[in-house]
Amino acid sequence: MKIFCIGLNYNEHIKEMKHFDYPEHPVVFMKPPTALLKNGQPFFYPDFSKDVHYEGEIVLRICKNGKKIDKKFAHKYYDAFTIGFDFTARDIQAEQKKKGWPWEIAKGFDGAAFIGDFISLKQNEVISFSIKKNNEIVQQGDTSMLIFSFDEIVSYISRYFTLQQGDLIYTGTPQGVGPVEIGDKLEGLVGEIVLVRCEVK
Repeated sequence: MKIFCIGLNYNEHIKEMKHFDYPEHPVVFMKPPTALLKNGQPFFYPDFSKDVHYEGEIVLRICKNGKKIDKKFAHKYYDAFTIGFDFTARDIQAEQKKKGWPWEIAKGFDGAAFIGDFISLKQNEVISFSIKKNNEIVQQGDTSMLIFSFDEIVSYISRYFTLQQGDLIYTGTPQGVGPVEIGDKLEGLVGEIVLVRCEVK
């Protein structure tokens, strides 16, 4: 099982992160399987960071194997979605970026890929979702606002990596990312349905 993530896929998030170059193609990075946490499991604040941030986003589940998938057939390769949290050690990431070094240790540490419960996805369905931190809405997203659509993402990734059943794709986070502290509670909702709950310990 592989965990793919797409960076810089909402315009407003690009602005808040102070990036001035808009991507010409999906920005792909990966997390190891050991980063995965599921509903009901606590997220333990890592002892190597003092500035961990949440990034709430829609996560796709790949339902069959494929490589070099044409965009017009890409919708056949995913069948469900959930909301997930891409946890980031922002201080570690900043240090690595400054040195021009890879920043997997800031994004791929144990527990850095939290996912909720999956629900089925219809073709061309527009998903509106929100993230709550301690019962206050901090992020709101709509998949019609994605710079690169689900189909474009799946097609692009499959040019370089064989997609396999069970692989996950974090599709990008909207504006409103921010820090978490021990004791914080995060929720991800589609409408009034809570798909994911996470407590920071």
